[in-house]
Amino acid sequence: MARYGTRVACPERPGPLEEEGSVPMREPEVHRAVVAAREVAASLGLPAEEAAVLHDSNKLTLRLLPADTLARVAPVADQVARFEVGLARRLTAAGCPVGTLDPRVAPDVHERDGFVVTLWTYYPPAAPGGVPPADLARALAVLHAGMRELDVPAPRFTERVARAQHLLADHDRTPALAPEDRALLQETLGATAEWITARGAPEQLLHGEPHPGNVLATARGPLFIDLETCCRGPVEFDLAHTPEAAGAHYPGADQELLRRCRLLVSAIVAVWRWDREDRFPDGTRLGREWLARVRDAAGRT
Repeated sequence: MARYGTRVACPERPGPLEEEGSVPMREPEVHRAVVAAREVAASLGLPAEEAAVLHDSNKLTLRLLPADTLARVAPVADQVARFEVGLARRLTAAGCPVGTLDPRVAPDVHERDGFVVTLWTYYPPAAPGGVPPADLARALAVLHAGMRELDVPAPRFTERVARAQHLLADHDRTPALAPEDRALLQETLGATAEWITARGAPEQLLHGEPHPGNVLATARGPLFIDLETCCRGPVEFDLAHTPEAAGAHYPGADQELLRRCRLLVSAIVAVWRWDREDRFPDGTRLGREWLARVRDAAGRT
């Protein structure tokens, strides 16, 4: 019988910088998702008597044993698994530092009991402490170089700004925001996005959310995961999701543009955490912290 009752906080995926609202699966869904993943793996010749929940948000990430494969499970209605699988294959072929699909089975998307299941390589953490900033910046530059060669449709980063602005305009979805904080976030989002666009920096396909939770520290070096968040924009928008120390190591980064992108990302993340439908763990505290960062940047302490 699968042992999945304890959900562990995966050290590879802390996630406080995640932009979109995080909606963990409810317990009955978790049970069904685990069963679906185990059945899919077993049908492909990968024994999966046990399942450890590594991460629970809009997707469930499971380590299946003894096969030691990583299963990602999402409701059929909420998934973009085919896009992610296709992009991962192309980036892997181009030599980019991304997590790979499990090579023991065909690279496919499997449907079972209302869920889609994809199987990936499980990478044991190489060392505690995460990825050093310089290594992260170099790996991100390699990923960007590979992404520049791909013709993949993806939304522009400004679509995230528009979604955040829509939430701010909907007082029923963000009822706890004080009027002055709502105005500050609206002003920051609009003015900063306009400044970034006017800067005229080259735009390309980006990871979208390469924060430390989406970067694995492995024996092969840093590997990026969760490719479903791709968007288009300047590379500094991706770099804005990384620790500040990484910015100094990224070749040719426009430091003023990076500063503005960090402000924009802070404002976007703050809005998601104030969404009443957001169920991100400890989201209320994090919402206050991100809002405080925007206030500090705007000189409104």
